[in-house]
Amino acid sequence: MKIRSCISTRPRAVLEADAQREHFHWYSWHFGGYDRKMHDARLCHYIPCNLGEIPDYYRRFIDPPDLFVLKTRDVDANGYFNLSASNLWHRAIAERAKIVVVEVSDGLPYLHGVENGLHSSEVDYVIESDSGLPPELPNPLPCGTDRAVARLITAEVEDGACLQVGIGGMPNAVCSLLLESGVRNLGVHTEMLTDGIIDLYKAGFISGAHKALDPGKIVCSFAFGSQELYRTIDRNVDFLACPVEYTNLPHMIMQNERVVSINNTTQMDLQGQASSESSGHRHISGTGGQLQFVRGAYASRGGKSFICLSSTYERHGVRKSRIVLDLTPGNVVTTPRSDVMYGVTEFGMVNLKGKSVPERAKAMISLAHADFRDGLDREAREHGLIPRSFA
Repeated sequence: MKIRSCISTRPRAVLEADAQREHFHWYSWHFGGYDRKMHDARLCHYIPCNLGEIPDYYRRFIDPPDLFVLKTRDVDANGYFNLSASNLWHRAIAERAKIVVVEVSDGLPYLHGVENGLHSSEVDYVIESDSGLPPELPNPLPCGTDRAVARLITAEVEDGACLQVGIGGMPNAVCSLLLESGVRNLGVHTEMLTDGIIDLYKAGFISGAHKALDPGKIVCSFAFGSQELYRTIDRNVDFLACPVEYTNLPHMIMQNERVVSINNTTQMDLQGQASSESSGHRHISGTGGQLQFVRGAYASRGGKSFICLSSTYERHGVRKSRIVLDLTPGNVVTTPRSDVMYGVTEFGMVNLKGKSVPERAKAMISLAHADFRDGLDREAREHGLIPRSFA
C-alpha cells in the first residue's frame, strides 16, 4: 500500500506499526519534523515537486487513489464539508479517488475560499471526530541575524506591494519590521499563511487595494501557525483559501504588480545556486513553492524575490560558512542560479540578475562572514570562477 501525505504534525500509526515496510510505503510531498525523522530511518520518501503542480500530477500522472482521507469541518447548511485551512490539491484528489472519507471536527477554523469544500454528494464515508484544536507551528522570536536580514529586505518593500512570505524566522522577522516601517496598503498572495502576516493584518497594514487578483482579499492555499492565527481566519471574509495551482503557478502570481517573494535557504554557492531542502543526501523539507514564487515575482511588474540565509552555522562546535564554492555533495538545487534575484545575509544584499560568473562570485563572497571571505576568494580564483586579473 502506498500512502501520500504532506507535513506530518504527529506520529503516523502505520509507520509505527510497520517498521519493516512489509505492508505500507510512505511518501511525502513536503517534510515536517516527523517525516524527516522517518526518512532518516528509511521509512519515508520524498516526492520531488513544485507544490503548485501537484493538482496536475494527480490529474495526469498518478493512478486514481483507492482511498482519500482528509479532515474537514462538519457539513454546512449548503451541504459542503469545509476544507478549513488546507485547500492545496484536495479537490484534484477528490475528483479521481475511488473512495472519499472525511473526518469532521468543529475544532478546525472555517475558511472561506475558492473550491474550499467537498459537497456531501462527493463523500462516501464520514468519521465523527473530536473538537480538538488544529496543530500549531511554533514561532520562535527572531534573532539578531534574522532582524539584520529583515532590515535589508524591508527597505525594498514599497507601499502597495503584494507579499509572499515563506516559513521560518527570517521571513517572519520581515513582517515584524514592516510593522515599524510605515509601509501601507500591502496585499497578500501567498502559499502559506503565517503568523507574521496575521500581525500585519491586525495592525491595519494590509488592504489588498492594489491587487489585480482578488483585491481586498488575503489569498493563501493553507494556513499553519498559532491558535491566534486560526481564530483570526475563522469565518473571516477578508481571507480566501484557494487551490495551490491558483496561488503558486507563476503565470497567476505575476498578474499582481510589485510582488515581493521572501524565502529561506540553507546554502548558496558562488554562482548563486540556492539549496533549500537537503543536507547532502539527507532530505530536510521540500522545494515547496520557492522556485515558483521566485519566478512569479520576477515576472511581476516591479516585482522582487529575496532568498535569505544566515552567513554561518555551527556544527559540533565548529562554525561553517553557508556561502560556499561548491554546494555540499548531494545537495539539491532548489532555485537555479539563473532564477535567483536578490541574495541576502546579515552582511548585505546583492542582485545577481545580469551578472557574469566572476561578478556573481565576488557578489556572493561579499555576503559571507568576514572570516571566510579571503578563503572563498582564493578558491574562486583557483577554480577559474574569478580570473586572476579580475579586480
